[in-house]
Amino acid sequence: MRGLAGEGIHYQGFLYIGLMLTAAGPRVLEFNCRLGDPETQAIVARMDCDLAQMLAEVAAGTLEPARLRWKSGASACVVLASGGYPGKFVPGKKIAGLTDADRVNGVQVFHAGTLRQGTSIVTNGGRVLGVTAAADSLERALAKVYEAAAKISFEGMHYRKDIGAEAGRVHAAGD
Repeated sequence: MRGLAGEGIHYQGFLYIGLMLTAAGPRVLEFNCRLGDPETQAIVARMDCDLAQMLAEVAAGTLEPARLRWKSGASACVVLASGGYPGKFVPGKKIAGLTDADRVNGVQVFHAGTLRQGTSIVTNGGRVLGVTAAADSLERALAKVYEAAAKISFEGMHYRKDIGAEAGRVHAAGD
């Protein structure tokens, strides 16, 4: 932000910074002037204010940071991906278990690469669903996410099972 201001650029909006943790410390991979997906899903799960209202205030230049309120605890999001992703994948795979996943308390399933075909929901992208939960701790949020993810199925579905694992080890070590 100081760099933009130093060039006389007034910026209001999102600034998404893609980071990677390395042995030498965090490294910036990219900057984007948008919300990152699926990272935003975990952020929205902890918002304790009206996102649409906050966006309107940003656009009008009237947002007061003190109006942004956050729920205590932690949140997590795990992407359920199509077989072949991030490479080629075949769309049109019927998705089962969405209703059961929605019944897990504190979980929200965000659709990304889906399509309604008649009464069915089918895959239509590489990143198909973002299973997101908020809870009083990262461990509980992750447990909810993985409980809900286990209820969903479609041919070729895969997802990472290590999301939050490093943070859990750091937290457990007291760092």
